[in-house]
Amino acid sequence: MSYLDNPILDTDSYKASHWLQYPPGTDATFFYVESRGGTYESTVFFGLQAVLKSRLGRPVTHAHVDAARDFFAAHGEPFNEAGWRRIVDVHGGRLPVRVRAVAEGSVVPTHQALVTIESTDPESFWLPSYLETLLLRLWYPVTVATISWQARRTILQYLEKTSDDPAGQIPFKLHDFGARGVSSAESAGLGGMAHLVNFMGTDTVSGVLAARAFYGEAMAGYSIPAAEHSTITSWGREHEVDAYRNMLKHFARAGSLVAVVSDSYDIFHAIAEHWGKTLRDEVIASGATVIVRPDSGDPVEVVHRCVSLLNDAFGSTVNGKGFRVLNHVRVIQGDGVNPESIRAILERITGAGYSADNLAFGMGGALLQKLTRDTQKFALKCSAVRIEGGWRDVWKDPVTDQGKTSKRGRMTLVRHREYGSYRTVALPGDAVSLAPDDLEPGWEEAMVTVWENGELLRDWTFAEVRERAAGGR
Repeated sequence: MSYLDNPILDTDSYKASHWLQYPPGTDATFFYVESRGGTYESTVFFGLQAVLKSRLGRPVTHAHVDAARDFFAAHGEPFNEAGWRRIVDVHGGRLPVRVRAVAEGSVVPTHQALVTIESTDPESFWLPSYLETLLLRLWYPVTVATISWQARRTILQYLEKTSDDPAGQIPFKLHDFGARGVSSAESAGLGGMAHLVNFMGTDTVSGVLAARAFYGEAMAGYSIPAAEHSTITSWGREHEVDAYRNMLKHFARAGSLVAVVSDSYDIFHAIAEHWGKTLRDEVIASGATVIVRPDSGDPVEVVHRCVSLLNDAFGSTVNGKGFRVLNHVRVIQGDGVNPESIRAILERITGAGYSADNLAFGMGGALLQKLTRDTQKFALKCSAVRIEGGWRDVWKDPVTDQGKTSKRGRMTLVRHREYGSYRTVALPGDAVSLAPDDLEPGWEEAMVTVWENGELLRDWTFAEVRERAAGGR
């Protein structure tokens, strides 16, 4: 097996000793996941299904137990060999836990329970805590989906003000350039897929493949032919215009899009002379839309100047909302792009009378890598234990940081049908969910059981996830 394929070893070292640390008579535990605040007031819940399928979809075997036993013996930690052997022998290697969660794609305010995990076998009460390490990694796709969703909301705000077709424009306004800037191929897959919840433009192939593998979406994202600096500079500075003409020769067709990085030497000269004079008629005759890409300098200043120069060269049409839309050309900015610069660029461009239709953005490290678990302050905490058949509330309340005070008791999440608001509420006794009579008028259960005893019970489609996210507030 691969060195990362053993699910028993997909944990923190100290977790191996925790089965010995609970009070005598403990026979069940209950944990929950929440965002305790952070940069944004809401999160887009996404990615748990991928974590469950990829990390818990294969049963534990005695070979896994053997390897874990030998590892922890050498590593300096005790190991619950008997407990893991029992899971293999009694449960066929399927983990006896129940995972409930809000529907993927839901936009939920922070400080609400998003996921609950509880044991279903009294002999395996320690298991939910053991799984914290792998389950809490869902912070990453949730946070990427949230950053992308927030960017979408910003861009859509400017489209609604300046575009005749905001709904048609928005899917391809933020392109994922992040695959090379993340720490692993798995991160590229999970993060790239999370971005595609909100947009359809990407160059992160693994994100498209992840959406196919975990959510059944045959083709979640699209790209277009685009130049990089090597394909331009290899022609030499004196033949820069020939490099651009070569792009037109191979890719410019009626109705097509082609992106050309144009700042290898002097982007303002490239636009004014090469694109705006030498190649102008060829661009127009091709019927294609040429997307000029600046890749250096101050994003706000450079984009504004590029749009103005392209307007001088190709002209523009005033749309129904009174904003100029460039003819034959567009601009994509992929350098220095983050949620703040997107807003600043759009504010400058639309303030100068240009529609947001003229721009697209590419975001790399700021989308997939410049984030941590603390961006949205994600935590997985124990909130209840059952000892000798009776449930006890469990919580932490550190005097040194009230922001880390945790929730207590068994819980679920409810949603108001009319207003879309959420509340975390208590579950009575051993109830898995609230009975209809226990719900206040207008409220409904927002959580569903997605995983139980090794079986995936709810398999969301990517289309369902996208629809929820698009309708979130």
